[in-house]
Amino acid sequence: MKSTVLTPTQQHLLKLFSFNNSEAYALEIQEVLMRHFQSRLDVEADRLWDEGILDQKKLDEIRKEDLHAKD
Repeated sequence: MKSTVLTPTQQHLLKLFSFNNSEAYALEIQEVLMRHFQSRLDVEADRLWDEGILDQKKLDEIRKEDLHAKD
């Protein structure tokens, strides 16, 4: 069997979850991570918009694409 090396982030999260294994705690951590990554996504989307890389026309094109069909 091939062994998998965990990244430092994965190791840290495993340590974090080992202290409190309740479902409520897991949901709280999930919410915190979701807000964090949503914030990063918002910042990047704003940057792309400000630089003219992203606009309403491009958003309309993306909305029509089947993103799951892409390789």
